[in-house]
Amino acid sequence: MAANGNAEFSFAKHGSARNGLSKIQTQKNGICHDDSAPPVKAQTIDELHSLQRKKSAPTTPIKATEGAFAALSEEERQKQQLQSISASLASLTRETGPKLVKGDPARKSETAKGHAVHHHYHAPTISVSDSSLKFTHVLYNLSPAELYEQAIKYEKGSFITSTGALATLSGAKTGRSPRDKRVVRDETTEDDLWWGKGSPNIEMDEHTFMVNRERAVDYLNSLDKVFVNDQFLNWDPENRIKVRIVSARAYHSLFMHNMCIRPSPEELENFGTPDFTIYNAGQFPCNRYTHYMTSSTSIDINLSRREMVILGTQYAGEMKKGLFSVMHYLMPKRQILSLHSGCNMGKDGDVALFFGLSGTGKTTLSTDHNRYLIGDDEHCWGDNGVSNIEGGCYAKCIDLAREKEPDIWNAIIFGTVLENVVFDEHTREVDYTDKSVTENTRAAYPIEYIPNAKIPCVGPHPKNVILLACDAFGVLPPVSKLSLAQTMYHFISGYTALVAGTEDGIKEPQATFSACFGAAFIMLHPTKYAAMLAEKMQKHGATGWLVNTGWSGGRYGQGNRIKLPYTRKIIDAIHSGQLLNATYKRTEVFGLEIPIEMDGVPSEILDPINTWSDKKAYKDTLLQLGGLFKKNFETFTNYKIGKDNKLTDEIVAAGPNF
Repeated sequence: MAANGNAEFSFAKHGSARNGLSKIQTQKNGICHDDSAPPVKAQTIDELHSLQRKKSAPTTPIKATEGAFAALSEEERQKQQLQSISASLASLTRETGPKLVKGDPARKSETAKGHAVHHHYHAPTISVSDSSLKFTHVLYNLSPAELYEQAIKYEKGSFITSTGALATLSGAKTGRSPRDKRVVRDETTEDDLWWGKGSPNIEMDEHTFMVNRERAVDYLNSLDKVFVNDQFLNWDPENRIKVRIVSARAYHSLFMHNMCIRPSPEELENFGTPDFTIYNAGQFPCNRYTHYMTSSTSIDINLSRREMVILGTQYAGEMKKGLFSVMHYLMPKRQILSLHSGCNMGKDGDVALFFGLSGTGKTTLSTDHNRYLIGDDEHCWGDNGVSNIEGGCYAKCIDLAREKEPDIWNAIIFGTVLENVVFDEHTREVDYTDKSVTENTRAAYPIEYIPNAKIPCVGPHPKNVILLACDAFGVLPPVSKLSLAQTMYHFISGYTALVAGTEDGIKEPQATFSACFGAAFIMLHPTKYAAMLAEKMQKHGATGWLVNTGWSGGRYGQGNRIKLPYTRKIIDAIHSGQLLNATYKRTEVFGLEIPIEMDGVPSEILDPINTWSDKKAYKDTLLQLGGLFKKNFETFTNYKIGKDNKLTDEIVAAGPNF
């Protein structure tokens, strides 16, 4: 009998098997055999499972004199890590921190071998709670695969999509809650932070913060397990910040694993005490009867204690943007400018910053396959150049298509978190057009998932600063070269225009202003960031540009959207330096310098008045927009920077003049 022509089989004439059938023997090359092997070295199924999971390989060699955990045995290092986490979770009204043990409580045999830690304090004992009598299991810096398992086993609404991403739900909140965000006003922040009209900083006192902190810590300590991430912010090694995130959900842990900078094994061993800690109690609400509370949600930042508390929301973006707010305070203290911007770099090392609100094309224009991506959202500009604050990207997914955003589409693979998307219940294919849960669907993935990402995410000093506006009024030029004062004015204004439906059904432009193109996250007065931006641009020879990606030839409904290929030509000409050598003329009202001609873009659209058939309507609309700019800027004119208010006057003079 033959099999595939490779060997011949025959039934042996002697030595029949116990069931009476002859034993199969091989001839020729002996390919067929009975695959016999020694039995596994396990007496129980649990032992077999333990053989399946290999212990992590030894970590990077530890330098004898470095870090809090250096020159220690593995047992001592584990113990010190748990002591540090126990200290983070300690209640200020009880004598001790929680009893901690590493590992998943579902794996009793493993965690029993762990090292329990009880962190002691010398504060007066008020009472003994149930949580102080039990162990809290710490799931510390788990890998994406481990976090997938935790989410799918224990968190309802967690699924693996057809491309391998983890689909999750953020509960009732599908976006940030800016009205529920509070900052402690104390001696540290009284004079430094921007308070009052126009400010995103809503104050709370120290006592109320401690009430909410106690509530969050008590909730986390009552759980069988908590997730702890120790990670970094800022790719500049001289100015990076150590952050610890304590959370109740695997979804939150994986999200921050992707969004923060992931430490190497050696860096993790030497992590020590964090510079900032987040206590994310997720769905557990704040007490609405507590002073300063206006709902069951509260996001509280205490800059003196370097702590943040989240109650009553599971939306993961609160952690990302909360830390961004913290960086907006900490970095300027070091004379480093924190920026809400995209950033890319050409092959010759020329760096460009992109500022723009939603809908201006910031993501599209800063993602360029001919240039390296340093980051898509948060950056620092210091003495060493620019650096990304984050280790990942947080992309909008609504109406995502492979043709429009191939890099984002291809990044939605294993390890990526997909928030609040809708998918087919059988195939698990995501429908990115479905808004059943929310329009604010998101994907969070490590930056290295982008093919042209520059790792490490740092670059030299920027050559160009590009301010993007989608002007639906149709009166701003496609591109303008800005003076330093004009750059400061338009940076502080943070303008774009949205198209909103009015009550009678007619759609018309609606001006939107967001200071520094990120008013919700800044801590200091906008003019302080603007002054730092101008100082760095002047010192390093950067040029400011205002690029309109909106309408031309009339306002929305009358004119046409400026074609994307034209805008790309403009951006390319900025990168190459071609526009620096163009001939310019000045516009009315805004006083903008616009090129008379440039390659690849029709000359007639460079000056917006040429594209309007009704010249009077153009001038009326231009004055209308200028008036909106002036009204918005009134918030900032009373704030003095520089000697004798000179710098403020210079900035105001750079705005519309009529």
